[in-house]
Amino acid sequence: MTTKSAAAAARATLYGYPRQGPNRELKKAIEGYWKGRVSAPGLRRTAAELRAATWRRLAETGLHEVPTGDFSYYDHVLDTSVMVGAVPERHRGAFAADELDGYFAMARGTQDVAPLEMTKWFDTNYHYLVPELGPDTAFAADSAKQVGELKEALALGLTARPVLVGPVTYLLLAKPAPGVAADFEPLTLLDRLLPVYARVLADLRAAGAEWVQLDEPALVQDRTPAELNAVTRAYSELGALTGRPKLLVASYFDRLGEALPVLAKAPVDGLALDFTGPAAANLDDLAAVGGLPGKRLVAGVVDGRNVWINDLESSLATLATLLGLADRVDVAASCSLLHVPLDAAAEHGIEPQIARWLAFARQKTAEVVTLARGLSRGTGAIAAELAANRADLASRAGSAITRDPAVRARTSAITEADARRAQPYAERAVAQRAHLRLPPLPTTTIGSFPQTGELRTARADLRAGRIGTDAYEERIEAEIREVVSFQEKTGIDVLVHGEPERNDMVQYFAEQLTGYLATQHGWVQSYGTRYVRPPVLAGDISRPEPMTVRWTAYAQSLTDRPVKGMLTGPVTMLAWSFVRDDQPLADTARQVALALRDEVDDLETCGTSVIQVDEPALRETLPLRAADRPAYLAWATEAFRLTTGGVRPDTQIHTHMCYAEFGEILAAIDDLDADVISLEAARSHMRVADELAAAGYPREVGPGVYDIHSPRVPPEAETAHLITRALRSVPAERLWINPDCGLKTRGWAEVRPALERMTAAARQARQQLPAAH
Repeated sequence: MTTKSAAAAARATLYGYPRQGPNRELKKAIEGYWKGRVSAPGLRRTAAELRAATWRRLAETGLHEVPTGDFSYYDHVLDTSVMVGAVPERHRGAFAADELDGYFAMARGTQDVAPLEMTKWFDTNYHYLVPELGPDTAFAADSAKQVGELKEALALGLTARPVLVGPVTYLLLAKPAPGVAADFEPLTLLDRLLPVYARVLADLRAAGAEWVQLDEPALVQDRTPAELNAVTRAYSELGALTGRPKLLVASYFDRLGEALPVLAKAPVDGLALDFTGPAAANLDDLAAVGGLPGKRLVAGVVDGRNVWINDLESSLATLATLLGLADRVDVAASCSLLHVPLDAAAEHGIEPQIARWLAFARQKTAEVVTLARGLSRGTGAIAAELAANRADLASRAGSAITRDPAVRARTSAITEADARRAQPYAERAVAQRAHLRLPPLPTTTIGSFPQTGELRTARADLRAGRIGTDAYEERIEAEIREVVSFQEKTGIDVLVHGEPERNDMVQYFAEQLTGYLATQHGWVQSYGTRYVRPPVLAGDISRPEPMTVRWTAYAQSLTDRPVKGMLTGPVTMLAWSFVRDDQPLADTARQVALALRDEVDDLETCGTSVIQVDEPALRETLPLRAADRPAYLAWATEAFRLTTGGVRPDTQIHTHMCYAEFGEILAAIDDLDADVISLEAARSHMRVADELAAAGYPREVGPGVYDIHSPRVPPEAETAHLITRALRSVPAERLWINPDCGLKTRGWAEVRPALERMTAAARQARQQLPAAH
């Protein structure tokens, strides 16, 4: 039974918040620092002002407890590596000379030193820097950042809770350092790491922390008995510390499953659980273990990853049930609000009816506060909010915007044959080689070329009406001519048009498809200072007219070499958008696939012989639990094949993936039935080529030999070494040479020499092949 005092104790809190500021002030300050226009004190001052403004805003909204420590110049996992002293040997010199420059060297590399590997944060589009550990790693506590930010918040008179990546998740996210045996398990370092966490916790308690949050999202994945035993050991040791702050262990993105009873029994003071989407199962699981008597429960009932308004009445019902399962129930979003834009109120271009359906970080914070007030004081205290919420939910459910009968009829008519090429790969490969007549080890790029300041200015001028469409298109044509000319002179075999007309690989298409909404200020951090504006999938999807044909055909008119048509695949169109929550993802994927199929067919009709359909998000969207993966992979691969299934055998279909763990989905990659796949491989030392070879992957492969997410220009010898390394796993007749990813975020000063060295290394490798090639 619920007691009145338990309900009255409900408070509002968050796990984390967007870092960038209302106008991306942090991005601009950091990039200014890299370019020498902003001093280190100036950067730190901007960061401190942003933190203070965020905390004040949260408190003014009604949040009872603000998070600290979630702020980062680049990545919170990288911050954790610094906190525990896990600085790789190659970065220690730079770090000792200047901590800020050393930190950015770990993130981005320098001309002489490679950065840390980067990959996706669970099943999100956020990237983290992978810790590099080995048996000789010596940890050492450095709590200056965490303590400093806590003191800043406390100085504002706020109740603050530091947020740290938990020790078990940190080790499970880590990989063996270069030169360390591949089978080394970083989790074996747990006993060495725990005293460092104990020191940081003591420092935070001394600085005034009553509670500290330890994030353990890795525990929502399938974990072995040994890993669960590590959780028991970790929290038994940390829970037994004397004079420590209270410990809140947080998980999100899915249900805790077998880790829940372990944490429920641990000597910690509270758990923070996700109760949205698949994690709603946490409710029954929590009841099954007898709840959390004597502990605090922070209930994540507001979806922190999507942009739709909360169903307040449904969330209140969940919270009411939870009141009987813990001594204290507080209200939060399901995860850090890092994964959503800042403020829906800034979007003045969205139709007012639809705008009422949206909740970004500020609106979600208000929802959390409203729910806490309703839980504490009863529904009468929030009657007006509940009435408005019911009206908005009903408006969305009954809107014609969300349903297009023609789209639904076409989707219903899909057959299995629609999602299969008519000829097997072996026959297609022969036809394509005869048609394209490419040399061994053909070179290409992934699609985009540098987005110069002039291009961005031209787009802004077009939006503002300062130039007309004709002038803008002349500027795009000039850029395409330059890109094509450069590729021909450099000796690249399969060209691209460079995508100068595209703002983002998802947004560009979303703006031309019905059913999508684009935002003006909906920036979300992808990695470092890279921010994207994920579009919103609000209704059924169709393609009114061709989207890429004009520019691809123009580029092809400038050269005799093949020019790739460039499209973003259906899974990535979903993964990097805010998707509908009112129908299955598989249904939405089929709608997007059919729209893209029309584009593929038009590209082929206009003479495009090579078409790339990028699916970098195929792995990142993989469900965190193994039991949920087969169903996802079935519809995801079907959607790709539905996009590409109608082309001729001599039309070569490429796909691209980057910055993810591919080993778990090799069978699905094969099931895509693409003719060529390009993959990130430079930072991960060509590991994916070995994985594909071990799996018997039969198609053509382009493992990246140039890491484009670092400003450094790799020496030709380094690129040549990676090509040689790839040839150990992939036969020359099936190996392509290309960068890791698109070049949009790099400058021409880096791209020109890097691609020149890449093609020179490819030519050298080609000359060393046996005569049969």
